[in-house]
Formats: sequence, structure tokens, C-alpha cells
Amino acid sequence: MPLLRRKPFSLADPPKDLKPDEHVYQIRFTKEIFRDYNDYLNRINLYRQRIWMCKVTGKTNLTYEEALVSEKSASEKVQQFPKELRASVLRIIQYSMLPLKDLADFIAEKLEGRFFVGAELHGKKDNELYPCRILKVIPKGVDKFYYEVAWLDKDKNIGEKAEVNAKDLVLKKPLFSRNMLKSFIRESTYRNAPWVLHEEVAKNHGISTDIPEELRGRVCFKNGLLTCSKKRKTEESLAETENCKRKKLDGAEFDGSTEEQQENGQHKVERIKYPIDDLLVKPSPHDPVLANRPSPSRDFNVPMNCVGNLLMVWDFCTTFGKVLHLLPYSLEDFENAICHKDSNIVLLVESHAALFRVLIQDDSEYTEAVKNRRTKSKITMVNWTEYLCHFLEMINVPELRQCEATIKRGHYGLVDINAKLEILCELVNRVIETTIFREKLGEIIEQRHVLGVSRREEVLEDARKRKKEKETLKAEIESNEVVNGHHLNSENVSSNSDDDIQNGHIGKKRNGERESSSEDNTIGSLIKHSNPAPKNMPKSKKPNSEPKQPTENGKELPKQFKSDKDSPEKNSKEQRKEYFEREMEKRPIRRSPLGKDRNYNRYWWFRRDGRIFVENSDSKEWGYYSSKEELDAFMGSLNCKGERERALRNQLEKYYSRVCSELQKRSKDLMHRIAADESVLRRSTRVRAPPRQNPANAFLNYVNKWKVD
Repeated sequence: MPLLRRKPFSLADPPKDLKPDEHVYQIRFTKEIFRDYNDYLNRINLYRQRIWMCKVTGKTNLTYEEALVSEKSASEKVQQFPKELRASVLRIIQYSMLPLKDLADFIAEKLEGRFFVGAELHGKKDNELYPCRILKVIPKGVDKFYYEVAWLDKDKNIGEKAEVNAKDLVLKKPLFSRNMLKSFIRESTYRNAPWVLHEEVAKNHGISTDIPEELRGRVCFKNGLLTCSKKRKTEESLAETENCKRKKLDGAEFDGSTEEQQENGQHKVERIKYPIDDLLVKPSPHDPVLANRPSPSRDFNVPMNCVGNLLMVWDFCTTFGKVLHLLPYSLEDFENAICHKDSNIVLLVESHAALFRVLIQDDSEYTEAVKNRRTKSKITMVNWTEYLCHFLEMINVPELRQCEATIKRGHYGLVDINAKLEILCELVNRVIETTIFREKLGEIIEQRHVLGVSRREEVLEDARKRKKEKETLKAEIESNEVVNGHHLNSENVSSNSDDDIQNGHIGKKRNGERESSSEDNTIGSLIKHSNPAPKNMPKSKKPNSEPKQPTENGKELPKQFKSDKDSPEKNSKEQRKEYFEREMEKRPIRRSPLGKDRNYNRYWWFRRDGRIFVENSDSKEWGYYSSKEELDAFMGSLNCKGERERALRNQLEKYYSRVCSELQKRSKDLMHRIAADESVLRRSTRVRAPPRQNPANAFLNYVNKWKVD
């Protein structure tokens, strides 16, 4: 059950003597029943506040229903925890005083190298790994175990048996993760410090519930639950505290959707505060019609499981091109180069060489490997594969070392695409850990900090100027009040006739003109309307038919009164803001997604490519939107009642103009490329164009102009 202020919360008892035909109010997700509507409403409002915590995952700032959904999802994952290990884990948990993280680490360390009957893993046989199944656990001494295993063939049929040491067994995939272990601990207990198992859980696994000697006197059982012997607040004071904190919701921001209730003929309205979790949003007749979400394109040249690595490597190499001395290239060129079967593609050679140079300059483990091999210091098109083979030997990843023989024979182009990208990912990760790169990153962070400080100072200075100008303007208006072009001083008042004063004509327009309200005597009225000239104006100074700027005492009003549509100050502010954004983009640190949709799919935008990439929630599938029409349709399909889709839409609106500009630019380039392809096809077969002139082979023309020997 969800926790309130990290403590269990009891549901309301059903009403006594309930009649079959009696009208009651029931909460949908707790099944609680109330006779009184106010009690029902108070409980519903409590459940809709973000004060609840998921007991299994520990997530906070949830509503009661969101916490229930989170607990249900986490409980399903907890059921995957190995049943054979549960009793051992629960014995360690019972009455432990360790914090959750330390307790999970202690249990994981205790169970390391411990296997159970029926587990399928790999064992060493003749210095090679073979699949096997544990048939029997043989304890030998304290915390020492041997295992009787049966070797399995390809169809998992049991073969010959053998007795092996725990050290000779290899588990390629862990039986459980730390997060799963933490969730298992939370779900099995009802309190911490000390951790106490639920009575039913302890009974099912034969675990004692007796308080250990070291805790006696500090804790005791009360109403079947363990409580500390410290002074606690009385139940009355706790109830008062709860009642004081159960408030608001009426003055909060709501949308138009309602839940309608009827009681004794009266119409009651219950409103929901949005945004809420996207999965909890339900359609309402008041909702605007959402567009159909377009399906993203998935026509990648590389396999689907390689797209993530492709984007990561390309984004790193192009973003930090100046640090690597590597001229940026397009994603299409990089993708085509990776898929090409030629072994010496300049684009790939230069990318590998740029990363190798950073590793060599860092005087790291790789530098020693290169020196021991007496490889030439300069990386060329001829010897770059030697550096690659040295790197594979150093990292010693079995799956990647299988490609070493193919690379040594000079057939890098025949290496599997997935392996090529895995090697580049390993290279990128090693470069990120180098001292040289971290120092460069520190410089970039410092430059971003200086830009941020400068930007904040400009904003504050601008705010101070506006405040000062406003105060000055207010003082001028107060000292020299103007209504319809007349000064309200003693001379003007005395010049008015007694009839005008009696009839209340002061401050009104005469000669059939419309009457001005008191609100017209403001700054806004001076901006919007030009005032008519006074009646006693000389004939030579009559106003022209052309509109003039509003005046005050015959003088032109200050700039603040004029329309600032084309104001140079406003343009300057916008230019300064764009300048700061451009400078920040030149100094990137890390790439973050634009946001997530209701199904937790992530959306990425790379300025150098223009497309919006869609990553599935499990990172197994990718797609992209490549046109403005697709982007508009996708934005129209987002439901702003959900927290994730509202945040995603806000980010898309923020970058909308820039994304559209990049997409239109990309579409034009694509049209030029298609036209060029058609021109190549129309050539005579007797005069064939060289391969490098084909736009699809543009990556073959790559030259690294930023290279530093």
C-alpha cells in the first residue's frame, strides 16, 4: 500500500448497518465506501495530492493512484526474484539496522558466487566454457560450496555429470539487479531501522519474529506491529496535523474536465488538477480533438539494434570535432561509410585516428601498448589497422577480438557493422576517461559558466533600467497629470464655468466626442490613442489629417510610449539572447533528449542532422521524422494533460523555428541529391560517371581539414 509521509496509511472502514438500497459514495481505486459526501470529497482530495510514496520503489511526490500503479508494476518485477534465494535473503533482512543501500550491497556480496539447484549457467571444461545445469549443492566448510552439474547440449539435453568448484562457474547475466533487490526488501517489510518482515512472509519462510537481544528494550510490539520505545505524538495530535495539511485544490489550476456527482437532487462538480501522469489521463468530451500520430520512418542502412551506437559515435565526433581535430561530417556519410565494404574509407580512418591520437597523448595504458609494439608514431592509411588491433588486445573483449584476424588480413570492410560500432563506442568511452579530454571539458564548463554569469548580469541590469524608467515616468505623470490634452492645475479648473462643474463635465470630451472613462487617464491610454487638440488652439496650429505621435505639453512623448515593434532596443535584446544561445551551443557538454511521450519513448534532436529521432522505451527500435508536416502532426497528437507530453510539447515549441529551418534545409538538399542522381542515370552508358561523382558516395570525398600532424 502507498505510504503517507513514509508511514503506512489505513483505509477507511466500511459503514456499519449498510442497507442494500442506501445511496453511498465509493472511491474507484480503493473501494472505500462513504455515507457522507463531504467525507468522500475530503478523502478524494487527500488521494489527489502529491504527498504519497511508492512502498516498493521508494518514488515520492506521487498521487495515491500513481503510487498504486507504480507498486503494481514494481511488484511484477519483484516476482522475478529467484525463489531459491528468498529465504536466505529474508533471514539477512529481518531486524537488520543497515540503510537500504548498504543492506542491498551486503546481501549482493553475501550471495556472490552462490548458486542454487536448477540454475543454468556456464562452466569451465577443458579451459573452455560450456552450458550446464546445477543438480546438487555440496557444502564444504564455511561459505565454501561445490556443485554437481550436468553438461547441456545445444537442445539443452542433459549429458554427462561432473563436480565443479564455484570459481569455475560463470554467470553471464546476473540473477537479479540491485534495484530489484531493493524493491524486494521494501515489499517484504513494513518498517525500517530495524527492517521487520511482514508476519505472513516470515511465517511462510520459517523465519523467527522474536526480537534479538541487542534490540530488546529499544523496540516492542504494539497491536501486532513493532514500534520504537521513544515518545511519540498522540493520535489526536497526529489527526490534527493531518487535518491542517489536507487543504487547497480549490484555488489550484484546473482545466475544463469534470466528474459529476448528484446528491439529493443537487449537482456536485469534482475537478481534476492537471497535468497528471500520462497513463492516468482519460478522454473527456471537453478535450480538443488530437491529431493522429504519424508513424516514424525506419529506413536505416544499419541494423535496428545498431542505430543507438551509430548516433552516439557520430554525435560525439561531430560535437567535439575541434577537440579531436576532426572535421564534422553528416550522419548519412557516416552511416554509408560504416556499411561500405572498402577497408580504407578516409572518413572512418580519420575518425579512428583522431581517437587514437587522444589516447596516445594521454600517456595511458594504450600508449604503453603502442610503444611495446614499436609502432610508427604517425597514423596513416597503411598502418591504422595496427593501432586498431593493439586497442582490441588491450580491452580484451572476446566478441570484438574475434574480428582481429579479419582486420589483420586487411579486410576491415568485411567486419560486421555491429562490431565496427562497438569498437568505436569502446574508443569513445576510453577517450572520455582521459585526462586531456576532461581538462578540455572543464574549460568548456568554465566558459559556459562565464557566459551564464554575463547573461544574468545583463538581464538584471536591464530590469533595473526598466524599473528606473518606470519610476521616472510615473513621477512625471503624477506631477503633470494630463487628461485629453489639458492640465488639471488650478488655472484650468478655475477657467471652467460653474455650469460645467455642476454638470460634471470636467474630464469629458465636448462637441459630440465620446466620453472618456477614468481608465483612459493612464499610460496605456497615451500609448493607444492620440489626444485631440484643445479648443483654444490657434487656427495656424490645427492638427493635420495625418496621424501624429501623441504629445505631452506640445512635446513628443518619451520612447516608452511609442510602439516598440521595430525598436532597436528590442531588436538588440533579441540579438543578444540569440548570441548567448549560439555561444552556449558552441560549447556543448552532453546531449539530452527533448522529452518523452506517454509510453516513455524518447525524442532526440541533433542540430547538424535536423531530423527528430524516436527511441523506443526499451531502446530496441528507432525511427525519425524528417518533414515539417510530420512534426506538426506529431505536436498536434500530444496530450498536454499528461506531464511527459506537456513537457515534450513545450520543448518542441521552444525549438520549433530552428527545427523547421533545419528540416526545410534538409528537404532542399535531398531534392538536389535526387536531381543529381537522375542526371547521373541519364548519362550514356558509354560514358560512365566516376563513382565519386555519385551523391550517394559523397562520403568517399571526405577530407579532414582540421587534422594536425
